[in-house]
Amino acid sequence: MKITSVYYTSVFAKHFKRLPKRIKLAAVKQEKRFRANPLQPRLKTHVLGGKLKGYYSFSVTYRYRILFAIEKGGEITFIDIGTHSIY
Repeated sequence: MKITSVYYTSVFAKHFKRLPKRIKLAAVKQEKRFRANPLQPRLKTHVLGGKLKGYYSFSVTYRYRILFAIEKGGEITFIDIGTHSIY
């Protein structure tokens, strides 16, 4: 998958702003990896099911995740960031 651009929802931005500094730094690092190769094993990228069918997630840390959607033309929208409770 080739990523053409990444967009952030207002919910994502609001929740990112509230994160501890070390988690923010880890999220930025993981986003760089994601942009380079979204299927890199370190990210543990996976498709979600149930009420979030059609969405995907990748790991920031063991506890934190980024929820995202894949749009047409390789555009990615980051929906939310947080612990497993965002599911």
